[in-house]
Amino acid sequence: MNLALKVNQNELLEILLNVAPIRPVFIWGAPGIGKSALVEKFANEIGLPCVSLLGSQLAPEDIIGIPQIKGETSEFLPPKMIARKEPYVLFLDELNACSQEVQKAFYSLIHERRIGEYHLPQGSVVIGAGNRQQDSAIVKTMSSALINRMFHVELKVNVNQWISWAYENNIHKWVIDYITERPDHLFSEPPKTEEPYSTPRSWHMLSDALKECHAGEVVNGESKDIDSEFLKAIVYGCVSSSHAGMFIAYTKQLSNKHMLNDIIKGDMRWPDKPEDRDVLYFLSQSFRGKLVTELPEDKTKMSKDAQFLTHRAKALIKDLSVISFELAQMVVTNDDEHKLPDWFMLEIVRDLPRLVQTPAA
Repeated sequence: MNLALKVNQNELLEILLNVAPIRPVFIWGAPGIGKSALVEKFANEIGLPCVSLLGSQLAPEDIIGIPQIKGETSEFLPPKMIARKEPYVLFLDELNACSQEVQKAFYSLIHERRIGEYHLPQGSVVIGAGNRQQDSAIVKTMSSALINRMFHVELKVNVNQWISWAYENNIHKWVIDYITERPDHLFSEPPKTEEPYSTPRSWHMLSDALKECHAGEVVNGESKDIDSEFLKAIVYGCVSSSHAGMFIAYTKQLSNKHMLNDIIKGDMRWPDKPEDRDVLYFLSQSFRGKLVTELPEDKTKMSKDAQFLTHRAKALIKDLSVISFELAQMVVTNDDEHKLPDWFMLEIVRDLPRLVQTPAA
């Protein structure tokens, strides 16, 4: 399902607080973007325990229970995990990954909050979640009857909210600083092939691995080194390969974390040694990001810092083109989501026309 409107983490929490107590909510979203964590946060906010069931691992009897003979009749006894006396949040994760038989078992639970003769305690909340068809995950078609029993919302990633969460949850400093520098790398759409890709969850995994091997910890006033090959292994094992390469380049220039600012001020030059090419690529990408973020759409509204950045930018792009024409072109090439201001591009066309020339068809 693709909803016309997507919400961020804070907006979803607000929806859960206002809608979930009265109607079952289904959260759509790509794997690893924090659906489960938000449901747990919601449960904490309203002071209820959260019980999670994984739809892809359930059989119908795991929901409706098993029959027990009582006298001349029988009744179904629901599982102990569900049949509780106090209200709670029932989280049906990967609901659209379960079989049609299991989906049928959920009908009364979702619509009427009951299983057979057992009713969820007054005040209980039912929330479902699942991945989208395009996510290359285990997804089965949900019946129209089941879809129509729930309120639907789709979660999107918000970088600023994730960074705030990362600080609160002690995510490794390298990861926070890198995502702050490259917010577009927090999430990438799942690839068609079987390989790691970047999500908030995979960056969290990388953070755990970095903390476990004490990467970057200060011992006796010095930052602890980590073997470069081992670092590559854990980074490439967690996130998209293109992002992994950039992250490795970022760690290489940690000894001078203000390198880009020093280059802009004129205190340093672009690194031009062959062995520093990955660092140069990272700095070039960061430089473009800085231009996109800090140069205003209206040239007449520039701050003094933006004026200085504009003054230095063309000279730096020209210097970069001497080392790598391709990277200089990358800095000034616009894409659909991240565009340089039109007035700046006109100045580039005027002063550095070769960089923006396109080959004849």
